[in-house]
Amino acid sequence: METVVSGIRSTGNLHIGNYFGALKNFVKMQHENRCFFFIADYHSLTTHPTPEDLYGNVKQVLAEYLACGIDPQVATIYLQSDIREVTELYLLLNMNAYVGELERTTSFKDKVRMQPDNVNAGLLTYPVLMAADIIIHKATKVPVGKDQEQNLEMTRKFARRFNTMYKTKFFPEPTAYNFGEKLVKIPGLDGTGKMGKSEGNAIYLIDEPQVIRKKVMRAITDNGPTQENQEMSEPVKNLFTLMDVISEADSFQFYLEKYNSCKIRYGDMKKQLAEDIISFNAPIRERIIEIMADDTYLGKVVREGAEKARESARETIKDVREIIGFKQFGGRVKK
Repeated sequence: METVVSGIRSTGNLHIGNYFGALKNFVKMQHENRCFFFIADYHSLTTHPTPEDLYGNVKQVLAEYLACGIDPQVATIYLQSDIREVTELYLLLNMNAYVGELERTTSFKDKVRMQPDNVNAGLLTYPVLMAADIIIHKATKVPVGKDQEQNLEMTRKFARRFNTMYKTKFFPEPTAYNFGEKLVKIPGLDGTGKMGKSEGNAIYLIDEPQVIRKKVMRAITDNGPTQENQEMSEPVKNLFTLMDVISEADSFQFYLEKYNSCKIRYGDMKKQLAEDIISFNAPIRERIIEIMADDTYLGKVVREGAEKARESARETIKDVREIIGFKQFGGRVKK
């Protein structure tokens, strides 16, 4: 049985990009693998949330995990901050992570551009903490979206570097888990890039119908094709990508043919897409609201998940310390 690890940052409500890029796979794989799914609350500190926001966001994401079908009796669901062994492994991996390679990562360069007044060390070493999250459980598979492929490759690099330095085969080099399909990247509604919580271009799983309609109708398009089978502009291609994922195949094909014959009415297409998203979201949204009101259940899920995750993490750190050379002397660790 493969060991699978993945997490989502607690920086606000999850959106349909999170669902199709990650959660949909989580639900499928939990019955076939040894799965650890965590809420990356340490990662969220790079954007400096207030304590109230941090707590509320963690609770929201936890409820959304459960509402999307993650079963805490089958998979291990936990908070990143509950597993202190993760931060120890993060520190140890940082000793052999180099500034130049971290500065070249796409995620770091993107964040520097987006938040130039908050270029903190956490942003720089994000791939190292991500690697610690994954290899703390000696994962072999990681369900990642297209935008995280480079960071997964960094995880493989850090695992390989540890093994090489200490002449061991302790850490596996995890690979992407995508069920034989192309990795999914859900575009945003602003015409460029991916759907993201911080980009203001997302449709959230908790969004009410009227909010979804408003967002979709405001989605950027163009003036329409002027010749048959014309290549699509990026904003229009993004709309078709969303429809391909959300809508019925017949609807997608109908509007694609309209586009290719220069008869497309973007307003009609948006209305159809909005209603399809609303239909998709409805059962998940109802479940989120129900779970959010049950603090007893949420507390139970977190406590039980932390215990299972700690058991795995403690074993890894014990072995890592031995490999590095931290030997026990009279019950104390020599530093």
